[in-house]
Amino acid sequence: MSDSLKYWVVIPAAGEGLRMDVDKPKQYISINNKTIIEHTIDCFIYREEIEKIIVAISKEDEFWATLEISGHDKIMTASGGKERYQSVLNSLQMLSGEAKDDDWLMVHDAARPCLNQSAIDRLIIELRTHDIGGILAMPCRDTMKRASDTGEIDGTVERQSLWHAQTPQMFKYGKLLLAIQDALKNKAAITDEAMAVERLGFKPMLVLGHQENIKLTYKDDLESLKAYLDRMI
Repeated sequence: MSDSLKYWVVIPAAGEGLRMDVDKPKQYISINNKTIIEHTIDCFIYREEIEKIIVAISKEDEFWATLEISGHDKIMTASGGKERYQSVLNSLQMLSGEAKDDDWLMVHDAARPCLNQSAIDRLIIELRTHDIGGILAMPCRDTMKRASDTGEIDGTVERQSLWHAQTPQMFKYGKLLLAIQDALKNKAAITDEAMAVERLGFKPMLVLGHQENIKLTYKDDLESLKAYLDRMI
């Protein structure tokens, strides 16, 4: 795919993954002779349109530098923050002077290593002429319930217009930088990049993702990753 604009990838990887209940950050768990974060980076590193991949890690990280991929000429390392948006902001600021406002910036979870190439293709193709950007997402299949403070059902939510957000989330570099800076300035709590962009009145697109593009959160998820990787052999 040819494009006059550049594509950059940010992978926030400063989290501890406490819910995985292991003795290291979950992105460094090894499956099929590679760590999770290496599998994740592999989703992007061989794509010609990707200029650089910025990995944001914590100051206390003792694992990243031991990985051979950390020295790859397509990889840059940024300082990770306590919150996800801080890691993304640090990564965006690192690109100041290199990335143009209209370049595309993808943010992808370090613990989503099952992203397939077709989904990335769809994201790029469907957003190519969009002014803002969008995210991979899946339509909600299940009946959704709203809970009360006491844990009882407080109502059934119409699922027809509900989607599960995934990553990558891809936006114009300049607009995403402005959105996160504004959220930080106003002390707004944001859970993903799309939410930051929405705060400024923009309407990101929903692009169909895929069911296997899960975020590894619990130990049981590692079995799903291994099964996916075994099928890719």
